[in-house]
Amino acid sequence: MMFHPKMRHVYIGCDVHKHQHTAVLINCFSEKLGEMTFPNRKQDFSKVISFVKKHTAQGVTPVFGLEDVLGNGRELAIFLLERNYKVKYVNPSLSQSERKNQASINKSDSIDSQCVANVLLNKLDSLPDAVPNDLHWALNELVTKRNTLVKNNVVLKNQIHTYLSHDYPNYKNFFFSLDSKTALEFFKVFPSPSKLKGITHQELTTFLSEKSHHNCSEKKARQILEYVEKDGDTTN
Repeated sequence: MMFHPKMRHVYIGCDVHKHQHTAVLINCFSEKLGEMTFPNRKQDFSKVISFVKKHTAQGVTPVFGLEDVLGNGRELAIFLLERNYKVKYVNPSLSQSERKNQASINKSDSIDSQCVANVLLNKLDSLPDAVPNDLHWALNELVTKRNTLVKNNVVLKNQIHTYLSHDYPNYKNFFFSLDSKTALEFFKVFPSPSKLKGITHQELTTFLSEKSHHNCSEKKARQILEYVEKDGDTTN
């Protein structure tokens, strides 16, 4: 009797997260055989193997499908590959498309895992093998870190602009760039106009000249004091 090649496998779809994963096991007829949730810790991954073996008939080999093999699912992918299990990368767009075909409108880790398993079954031959390359992982971590720093930098800049606009309505006319060393030093020492009270243009000229390595002249000091005077009392 001839058997279809897909009948030789069971299909485990894994919905991976930072703290825990959910695995759903189906057969070649898309029938759900079992489900389990386990922590994202290497010492707990062996439970998945025991779970799969419990629901796998003799002569049938398991195939795993993961939506993420470089981030949250990296450790699991490496664990399975080291034990010679077949692991496929399931693009999230494919599982999302499969989810739209489900009758249920609810979203859960269980449903997501079964969608991954269905994609794994239907596209087994075309899905790429999971390759959790350390170089790609390290590069991904660096890019993520840089994006976070850039976003935080923008947030901080916007906060500074907001604070300065309350005390110095004409602050943008003080310096060419708020990021310059001279500007940062000025607003650090004089965070509000009240700190400039009693400061003569000669004293401010000396301060600016020192911080700017003699690039700011007396004209710049007089200009700043004139803008502050025009702004009036901004204490309130």
